[in-house]
Amino acid sequence: MSSARNISDPAGVSNWWVLDEAHRSLRTVVNGIGEADWDRRTPCSEWNVTQVLQHAAGDQLAWAWTITGESRAADDPFSPSGQLTEDPQVLVEQTVAESAAAFAAVPSDRQDTPTPLPQGPMPAATAAGACALDAIIHAWDIAVATGQPSPLTNAQARELLPVANSIVEPLRAYGVYAAVLPAEPGDDDGASLLRYLGRPPNWSSA
Repeated sequence: MSSARNISDPAGVSNWWVLDEAHRSLRTVVNGIGEADWDRRTPCSEWNVTQVLQHAAGDQLAWAWTITGESRAADDPFSPSGQLTEDPQVLVEQTVAESAAAFAAVPSDRQDTPTPLPQGPMPAATAAGACALDAIIHAWDIAVATGQPSPLTNAQARELLPVANSIVEPLRAYGVYAAVLPAEPGDDDGASLLRYLGRPPNWSSA
């Protein structure tokens, strides 16, 4: 994986460009959810838009609290209720801010960054990429479910595919990702990443 570190970007709270972009994408697609969209089905076949949002927010908190060593009561991100008790924009803003702040304190050369994944600690760049992968794939899930443009860029996909290759296989056993989909002619980097994560690039809620 190429270095995801970027301390020169004043807008990047985490100082990891791929994570900052994933967080921005998640904010953007949540801001684009319409009132009629919350119950729409998503590429996560068992969850609607509300549940994917709850899951994505919970995952970002899991990353943050694992890194900081905090222990706070929280809903299980793998059992989202589908009932939002707070403003969704506030929810996303707070959770990605905690995630970014946690990663801002991680030295780029740290080799044992704590993670909430079953693999345990990993190098800082891989951990930041794994957190970014979670945020951007769920931003994509919400975007395509609600008729918004895909937030996943080819640059992000090129950065994140090596991360996915290094962490995803053990997670399939937990149902976190579906089976790999076959490549098709004309696939770009974004499509390749989506297929590796078990998501059809042209998925539609229609």
